[in-house]
Amino acid sequence: MSQVKDFSKATETLSQYAEKDGLSVTQLMDSSIRGGLTYNDFLVLPGKIEFPSSAVSLKTRLTKKITLNTPFVSSPMDTVTEANMAIYMALLGGIGIIHHNSSAEEQAAMVKKVKKFENGFINDPVVLSPKSTVADAKVLADQLGFSGFPITENGKCPGKLVGIVTSRDIQFVEDDNTLLEEIMTTESELVYAKQGITLAEGNEILKKTKKGKLPIVDNDFNLVFMLSRTDLMKNQSYPLASKSASTKQLLCGAAIGTLPSDRERLSKLVEAGLDVVVIDSSQGNSIFQLEMIKWIKQTFKDLEVIAGNVVTREQAASLIEAGCDGLRIGMGSGSICITQEVMACGRPQGTAVFNVSEFANQFGVPTMADGGVQNIGHITKALALGASVVMMGGMLAGTTESPGEYYFRDGKRLKTYRGMGSVDAMQKTDVKGNAAASRYFSEGDKVFVAQGVSGSVVDKGSITKFIPYLYSGLQHSCQDIGVTSLESLRVNTDNGNVRFEFRTASAQLEGGVTNLHSYEKRLHN
Repeated sequence: MSQVKDFSKATETLSQYAEKDGLSVTQLMDSSIRGGLTYNDFLVLPGKIEFPSSAVSLKTRLTKKITLNTPFVSSPMDTVTEANMAIYMALLGGIGIIHHNSSAEEQAAMVKKVKKFENGFINDPVVLSPKSTVADAKVLADQLGFSGFPITENGKCPGKLVGIVTSRDIQFVEDDNTLLEEIMTTESELVYAKQGITLAEGNEILKKTKKGKLPIVDNDFNLVFMLSRTDLMKNQSYPLASKSASTKQLLCGAAIGTLPSDRERLSKLVEAGLDVVVIDSSQGNSIFQLEMIKWIKQTFKDLEVIAGNVVTREQAASLIEAGCDGLRIGMGSGSICITQEVMACGRPQGTAVFNVSEFANQFGVPTMADGGVQNIGHITKALALGASVVMMGGMLAGTTESPGEYYFRDGKRLKTYRGMGSVDAMQKTDVKGNAAASRYFSEGDKVFVAQGVSGSVVDKGSITKFIPYLYSGLQHSCQDIGVTSLESLRVNTDNGNVRFEFRTASAQLEGGVTNLHSYEKRLHN
């Protein structure tokens, strides 16, 4: 039996070991030893806790130029992301990618709805003219969800500001044909500010005057911008909100395919205010996508482009060389995807994320782990393997903000969830002339070969509770690992300080709930 050492020298004794406990990420992901791995096949070893979990920063890059306060992205699936999901994903610090299984006009309208929902300075406020009626104001209020409208001489912006009408002005007017000039707050009574005022100064005026709207005018008294008190309240409720640095509007992404018609579609999306486009292909290394990237970069120089999907360095190299600003990683790993089973093509997600991210990061191209994410632990592992953000489909399906209506079956409240490679999703293209099947290069096929399934998921409640749960859980995970930010997680993984352990099937079983007659798995309150 070895001699017991002086306990005060325990830390010093560590230096005698050739390596730290566990494996470096390179050793873990050595495919010549273990083959391809996915998230359940390994664990991250704990580090030293020297800070509260609230000190952990989850700020990360979505693309070369776009930074998010949280690493969460909603998938461009027609049962996951439309305008409502994209709005709340952005308010909560992430971003939503609106699906393209719709007409170009419908998709552009969804993008525009996101951009108009939450603003700093409202660049194109909805205005009415003095000759508009109370009925006109009520119709707009029903459509837009707010009832305060500036009144300009020409009914446009810019235009000379002559008044403002609010819900108080029209609420008790019985005659809907009454002209707004008869009931509006006139120029002499208006609270307004001059162009050049800062957002903070404008918000301060709103607080002091207790007004709902603050028109911003130029030297000729033309309306140019507006501030809204409701937007100020939203700013206070959602401090992590993802916003454009220039317009202060919520960030919004959208997906397109690689058909010639998608170029016209993208033009409409850019006109609506799109910040980032995702080229949506199950196999991204195609001449069609390469040509699309080059065209986008020539046509819309300021638009960020996320290319994919890819799972190998070779695929990534082609898209990086073409000029993409981000990469989407995953093929056949989604909860409703059967590509690996049907096509015998794909890669285990852990191995794919590590290999592509290690390569792409050399060129400053952020990566997005798309698929296979089922819980907070999987998110942590994806980010530790080099991804900058994670894209979620099944995790967000069934939430209040996802498209579709709830229905009941067997006593459970459910929503439909389907893969974009399912026959149901691809058939929608034929009926409406849209391009969902082009994601799988199947738009010309007489017989669709499904690469996804259709199903249902249980009601998860609102993402306004679910995303904060993921946020807090990820902070705690980083605390256990001993890193104070996602950037620190990546650096310490690369230099070998963050260690990993391969996980056998028995170890995976041990890490779950065992030996209970029954239990309730509540993830958050």
